[in-house]
Amino acid sequence: MSARQENALKTRQKLLDVTNELIKEKGFYKLSIGDITERAGVAKGTFYIYFRHKEEIVLEICKNLFKETQLKLDEIKDSNIIEKLCLYFDCFIKEVQSYKIHIVREWLKGIVEKKENSDSMGTIKWLYDNEMLKNILFEAVENKELKSNTPINTLCEIILTQMYGMFTCWCMSDGNFNPEKAVKDFCEIQLKTIIGNYMENKRR
Repeated sequence: MSARQENALKTRQKLLDVTNELIKEKGFYKLSIGDITERAGVAKGTFYIYFRHKEEIVLEICKNLFKETQLKLDEIKDSNIIEKLCLYFDCFIKEVQSYKIHIVREWLKGIVEKKENSDSMGTIKWLYDNEMLKNILFEAVENKELKSNTPINTLCEIILTQMYGMFTCWCMSDGNFNPEKAVKDFCEIQLKTIIGNYMENKRR
């Protein structure tokens, strides 16, 4: 790799890191591309060399976060699907909490008040989270952990509705609702019922 290519990768990563910092500080909807490039110390035009718009860079951040989770999942590759999903949900809810309650409230407000034909961070995240969860379940089917007739799309909708409901309750309760405890309870009580019916007997 040439020095020029290395510098380009460093600049791209800098933009990603700065964007993640700024979202945690001020939220997605108040964040401008000018804010990102100013913090990164680059010209505004530099942003468009690597990303088409704000939503695209945030989607890339989501992908990077899942890569970190995937590494953790790889460490427990011999565990059953219930344990893998519990790890995924734990990482999921902790990442949401890291953005602080006022930022998550702003995000939820932006979803509810989404204007017609406008880009929505909420829509982007929902689609991405849904795809990631599907991948985990599809892999379990391929590994014969789950039955071939497992209704993956339906299970994803049921599970993600629960997960999104948890951080919505966290915001509504002014932080009194404990998402991490809710995830633990969900895994111990509900998840085994939801997934258990589709697990191959030898893997239960």
